[in-house]
Amino acid sequence: MSVFITLAMFVCSVVQAEEQTQQPPKLLIVGDSISAGFGVPVEKQWPLLLEQKLQNRFPQLTVVVAAISGDTTSGGRSRLPALLKRHQPDVTLLALGGNDALRGTPLSLVRNNLTAMIKATQESGSEVILAGMQIPPNYGPAYTEGFRTLYIELSGSYNTGLVPFLLEGVATVDGMMQDDGIHPTTEAQPTLADNVAPEVLKLITPQATPAE
Repeated sequence: MSVFITLAMFVCSVVQAEEQTQQPPKLLIVGDSISAGFGVPVEKQWPLLLEQKLQNRFPQLTVVVAAISGDTTSGGRSRLPALLKRHQPDVTLLALGGNDALRGTPLSLVRNNLTAMIKATQESGSEVILAGMQIPPNYGPAYTEGFRTLYIELSGSYNTGLVPFLLEGVATVDGMMQDDGIHPTTEAQPTLADNVAPEVLKLITPQATPAE
């Protein structure tokens, strides 16, 4: 009798393992107004375009957007644990820091917040991608350069994915920024999706089966 029980338990564990590996891959985006699509129609915002692009290879993949306009690394740090617990993402994109820089937040605080977010995400079992930001030179060369390299340094220290500058190909291109000079236009959204997609594809878990 014990043999049959043992066999049943083994089969059950195999089935559970298979179910776990067959879970659709999920990307969580934790960001601010740029990821929330400020001033852009919902159907044209870059996270949705990114999801559509990724689904060409992984049809069941979903993108969860947890972006709040005006959010900072402190805000993201406080709400991240609940997001990780609720969504259990395979990959998490941390796209925060721009509002910190615009407010002149000390780089040490930005670094500490991002570090805590990276560690919490990795400890949850999710891969991490850092989406870097840059600011105009009028904030002073030391702060501007320190902020730019912060993402690169953290990515190297914690072995994360990296989009060095989320607004690459957007920030300095005519027609790609709204009148406020901060938020990308509708026309810029495909470029943002293109900037992020390669890093996500690198980190999607091996269990996710791509479409033929």
